[in-house]
Amino acid sequence: MSFVEVVIKVPLPRTFDYLLIEAQTVTVGCRVEVSFANRTLVALVVALKNHSNVPVNKIKPITRIIDCYPILSAQHIELLRFTAQYYCHPLGETLFTALPASLRSGEHPDKTTVATVTLTAKGAELPKLRSKKQQALLSQLAGSGASSVTELKALGFTKQQIDALQEKALVEKSLEHDTKWTQAPRTINSKPRLNEEQAAAFSVINQQQGYRTFLLEGITGSGKTEVYLQCLEKIVNSGRQALVLVPEIGLTPQTVNRFRRRFPDTPIDLWHSNLTDNERLHVWRRTEQGSCALVIGTRSSIFLPFKNLGMMVVDEEHDSSFKQQDGLRYHARDLAVYRSAHANIPLILGTATPALETLRKAINNKFQLLTLSKRAETKVANQFLLIDMKGQIEQGGFAPSTLQHIERTLACAKQVMVFLNRRGYAPTLLCHECGWLSQCTHCSASTTFHKAMARLVCHHCSQQSYVPAQCPDCGSTQIMPVGLGTEQLEDFLKGHFPDTPISRIDRDSTRRKGALETALADINAGGSRILVGTQMLAKGHHFADVNLVVMLDVDGGLYSSDFRATEHMAQLITQVAGRAGRSGEPGTVLLQTHFPDHPLLQDLVNNGYQDFARYALKERQEVELPPYTHLALVRVEGTNAKLVIDFLTDLVPATPYSGIQLLGPIPAPMERVAGKYRYQLHIQAPERPVLHRYLAQLLSYISEHKLANRVRWSIDIDPMDTY
Repeated sequence: MSFVEVVIKVPLPRTFDYLLIEAQTVTVGCRVEVSFANRTLVALVVALKNHSNVPVNKIKPITRIIDCYPILSAQHIELLRFTAQYYCHPLGETLFTALPASLRSGEHPDKTTVATVTLTAKGAELPKLRSKKQQALLSQLAGSGASSVTELKALGFTKQQIDALQEKALVEKSLEHDTKWTQAPRTINSKPRLNEEQAAAFSVINQQQGYRTFLLEGITGSGKTEVYLQCLEKIVNSGRQALVLVPEIGLTPQTVNRFRRRFPDTPIDLWHSNLTDNERLHVWRRTEQGSCALVIGTRSSIFLPFKNLGMMVVDEEHDSSFKQQDGLRYHARDLAVYRSAHANIPLILGTATPALETLRKAINNKFQLLTLSKRAETKVANQFLLIDMKGQIEQGGFAPSTLQHIERTLACAKQVMVFLNRRGYAPTLLCHECGWLSQCTHCSASTTFHKAMARLVCHHCSQQSYVPAQCPDCGSTQIMPVGLGTEQLEDFLKGHFPDTPISRIDRDSTRRKGALETALADINAGGSRILVGTQMLAKGHHFADVNLVVMLDVDGGLYSSDFRATEHMAQLITQVAGRAGRSGEPGTVLLQTHFPDHPLLQDLVNNGYQDFARYALKERQEVELPPYTHLALVRVEGTNAKLVIDFLTDLVPATPYSGIQLLGPIPAPMERVAGKYRYQLHIQAPERPVLHRYLAQLLSYISEHKLANRVRWSIDIDPMDTY
């Protein structure tokens, strides 16, 4: 008798055996339908067996074989096995997480056609149109040639805009069949000449044969992307594929346009959360068949089944968005290192502010460090100024000297960026009479006042309520906003500079599809002179006219319970500061702080992130924190706080486990979210094998615990935060 070992998308850390009848043939990596708990589910075959430890009379036969050929290769299944084991996640859920939704539901994998948009002869003349977006779409097609509907949507264009141009006979849509990508040399458009440091980095990477991870540590504006492009040229011309991981979908349109200009006739696909299920399946299939040469994608693109992968690039490798925060809590950067090593290909980790974990590996020669210390366009570094806020009479959150700097910059016809990583009008409302605060009824947090919507919104559970006219506790009408948000900054600046165009970039102002791209285009065209925004505005964008950057409220990272807070603060300041002075003239960066003499701030502004990071590593080593030890969190939440605490308390052994330090149960920094109480158990070990051996025993114990099904629990390996 023959059996198959399958995995199913269920939260159980095991595989299942099913009977293969004589007329059925199947191979590893194929999908089958099976009967499971009175349901018919899609399963994936991970092994073929001649015997089973389960009694034959208890083994069910396969209901139906879905695939004639494997949809996952043995090598890809091995990658996902490692992922499941390392991140302590069920294998079935891990494998199905890596599949597009269409394949998880049993649909056919072949999507061999793609909707493509091209200019007609009439459209190629680029007639003037009333609609700015339709005009921009014509210009995009004129520059890139034929583009898929998927790509145009990713660039901020809508189906309605495409259809409108089609009705005017300016564009035409067609279904084109994928063709295998040939190894013929591709067209490479003109490229700038590399400076001495860029050329040295390119030479080292280009000569690499086989696996090596390179940390390209380059200050903002030093030309890291140009090094990526020239390194990828060799990969593209050899007929191999490449993956470029970017941290956020907001950076993708800008990045893909630059890659398309350099490689005009190279198949480039995008992968991000805004794709439809069919679009994701199409990109997934093209990577598997080798039809696309290059994928630019966010973190989940690390699981794409490339046929002939030749290089990977992780841009802004320090960015926390590469870490998945629920379900399978993987880190795309770390999996990129593992995948590159097993595929025997080079990996480039690029950043101006390397994560301390990455930097330590470079210092220990596990990664090769390549440094770009000079800005490509500007010979003089930006000037940092610390504005002491003690005793200052603020206006709308600004010190008087800060407003003077803004006025002088605007008078020189330059742009100003004002950064505050807090959206809304104010973090909370306060009653002046009794001290009432606008609290969320479901979370241990205040609700944020959004003036434009006239709503109080919880940014943790999304609960909304109307702004009260009177205090719910004492009936007073003296309710006032407390604290600053980007919406309030925009209001103040509009009043203070009434004749100056202002743009606000945050999650609220860019909700509509294409709003971010429209705003960025307006900024680059010089329409807006003051830019107000959160992290959406800070990272990766190139604004040539920005000469002054103002950062408000930089003190939050100096005094925090999170041991990574100062690292994240330094990375954020460095990244935001890098938006200034990109046109050839040195820029100015103003940091408003109540602690201008703080040694960490002084080190950062006087010596740069590189010196700061190396000092921070010494501090981590002295107090035995990651990356010098290894950390895992058991996160538990539930509507009954006692059950949560009891469950975690039972996980603490009566006698200490050798090499393991435990802390907890302790409440999460935000104890209650969406009506659920959240507690944690911190597990720390000096050696990773010791940590994983302990976690294996812990998982076995949890699987039999009587409370395991009454609370929601998860294990987070190498957590990026403790929220």
